[in-house]
Amino acid sequence: MEIFHTIFKLYSSLFVKLHAQNRNLPTKTSRGIKKRGKKSFGKALTLRKTVATETSTSGELQESMAAPPSEPQEQWRANLNIHMICKDCKEVPPNLVENFSSGDMVCGSCGLVLGERIIDTRSEWRTFQNDDSQGDDPSRVGDGGNPLLNGSQLETTIAYGDGSAKSRELARAQSKTTHNKANKNLLSAYKEIGAYCEAMSVQKTATDLAKLLFKQVMDAGAFKGKSQDALIAGCIVIACRQNGVGRSFKEIWALTKVPKAEIGRVFKQLSKFFDNLNKEKKEANASIELIGDTSATNAEDLVSRYGSHLGLSHQCNNLSKELAIKTKTLGPLAGRSPLSVAAACIYMSSYLMGTGKTAKEISNICGVSDGTIRTAYKLLYPGREQLIDKKWFQPEKGADMKRLPPI
Repeated sequence: MEIFHTIFKLYSSLFVKLHAQNRNLPTKTSRGIKKRGKKSFGKALTLRKTVATETSTSGELQESMAAPPSEPQEQWRANLNIHMICKDCKEVPPNLVENFSSGDMVCGSCGLVLGERIIDTRSEWRTFQNDDSQGDDPSRVGDGGNPLLNGSQLETTIAYGDGSAKSRELARAQSKTTHNKANKNLLSAYKEIGAYCEAMSVQKTATDLAKLLFKQVMDAGAFKGKSQDALIAGCIVIACRQNGVGRSFKEIWALTKVPKAEIGRVFKQLSKFFDNLNKEKKEANASIELIGDTSATNAEDLVSRYGSHLGLSHQCNNLSKELAIKTKTLGPLAGRSPLSVAAACIYMSSYLMGTGKTAKEISNICGVSDGTIRTAYKLLYPGREQLIDKKWFQPEKGADMKRLPPI
């Protein structure tokens, strides 16, 4: 009786009916059970016991499948953000359009101007990678600081404007107040160094090193009275040798018009100056030396460049380089200048590979007289068996000793 009373309070009659229908139980409502409770109490109690068992199982299942307790919600806060909404349309969210050309904020639905004088944060114009226009540079900033110049380099330049007398006077007065003579001389020298190195097809690293060496010389002030052209020529020679693209004094003379003797003297003085500077840097625990070895240009460094100018093949240039190295070891051309050695090796290798170049053609490129080339070749010819490796006579190499012109 206690079980029936407890269950009757917990579950409604509709729930009991639906529960019984789902489980194919006898469909008797609680009201019917109440009416017949006195007459058939035992049967009703049996029914209630069955329903109690089923409902208790369902209750346990519902408790096990119940959702976990929800997390505590954040406390309510007022939204203090300022929202621009059209007072006519009152759309949320608003349909706002920014008109960059006029600087206005416009409602996209009705066209009402909601704000004016809007600052455009985009770039002033678009730039394209393939844009090769001849107009002015659109950038509003200057170049980065140039380490090859002195000072902060933050000067302002006033243009002539419309060319009137007042604008010219203003530009002239401003130029006098901010004029830096030292930087002007350095820029002039750098321009000459760049032109000379470009004419010789020297790589940019050698050009930059030549400019740096010249600045070190100017800052030290140790060569006052020396010609600037001679100092430029000496710095170019050292920079080229440092980068493995050595140029002879004769090539530098042909370009700068500075006498070879003067180039040689300045070169020795500069080499000594930079050696002393390196020693000072080592004593001060400097991590980088300004220059390293400045030994004379070798013939093997020249043959590849001269061979390329003559249009010789890669194999022919390799043979010329090998001959230049062996002549240094065997010594048939001891005491000869690197230019003469390189020219003679090119002369011999070109005939060996079947692409013979005359002494006149080689002299025009190497800057050595054809008589000097023939004389050096006569010294190489007797030792040709020791100078030329046998691998060059293989069919895939293509060299032939019979092609050599007799002396």
